[in-house]
Amino acid sequence: MIAVLQRVSEARVVINGLVAGEIGAGLLVLLCAERGDTEAQGDKMLARILKLRIFSDSAGKMNHSVQAMDAQGTVGGLLVVSQFTLAADATGGNRPSFTAAAPPAEGRRLYDYFVAQAMQAHPLVQTGQFGADMKVQLVNDGPVTIPLRIVPPVVV
Repeated sequence: MIAVLQRVSEARVVINGLVAGEIGAGLLVLLCAERGDTEAQGDKMLARILKLRIFSDSAGKMNHSVQAMDAQGTVGGLLVVSQFTLAADATGGNRPSFTAAAPPAEGRRLYDYFVAQAMQAHPLVQTGQFGADMKVQLVNDGPVTIPLRIVPPVVV
């Protein structure tokens, strides 16, 4: 499972001219399920995202997570957007291959699972729409952009 996190001061997803999801300060999470991914990888990814300390403390150091963005414990939002193109492989030429991405039905199932778990674990979660043509608008704070990948465990 792949995610790209962007620390934002605001972000929104627009579909057909209508706002589908919107947050103030927090994290824009671009999420891609790959072939063979499981719910366990989704759980690990969510735990990493919620605990990742990339928000500044009063001294300007990255010491706070989205669950406690500042010294007062302000909680930030999560805007979760499906993005299968994170699985792109452009090593073979000018047209990327997306064969590493989970098939659409499996990708939707894992995305929906991730979003449901996020909504249980965090009070401010918004989403895009799986498979839709979305316009993502954001103000990247910092800028801070963090790529994450959770791979399945190796079975010996």
